[in-house]
Amino acid sequence: MPGTLPVPLSIELPEGWQSAPPEEVGAPHAAFVALHMASRGQGFMPNITVTGHTLDGSSSLHSLAEESVRRLRENVGAVDVVKRTEVGTSPAPGLIDAPGIVQNLRIQATVNGQPMELAQSQFILVLENERQRSERAEIEIALTARTSQLQDVLEDFQSFISTLRPVSPTSEH
Repeated sequence: MPGTLPVPLSIELPEGWQSAPPEEVGAPHAAFVALHMASRGQGFMPNITVTGHTLDGSSSLHSLAEESVRRLRENVGAVDVVKRTEVGTSPAPGLIDAPGIVQNLRIQATVNGQPMELAQSQFILVLENERQRSERAEIEIALTARTSQLQDVLEDFQSFISTLRPVSPTSEH
């Protein structure tokens, strides 16, 4: 992944997904973008984006989730929060052991000049620097698809998230 994430991450793409340069697919602030190639030519390609930044202060998960919705409203259009759930330690192997929020959104957007209803599932988590506990980073992983496409790609998104791991810093001697 490009060095724009405050915490290096390792991921595995599900079959049928391909990474794309963020600036070339209209997501210049993303550190990583993957496109669902089987949906090419259907007017909208479901995509997974990964963004992140260092946190100042003690932002709560709910305030981070609200900030994400505010940014979407500012940049895309009308956004409704369908569901928001706090998640914690997961027994799932490989899933990052960190507090987080999953929120499902409905977005009224204009894509290529056409009005479109999109669904977005976001996984927002906060990671602490293992060496310096006061340093925290927000990581946001989002799946965006047409509402009609969501069920076809949701399992892939969950698979993607389950492979997410922080890359451990190399030990310095």
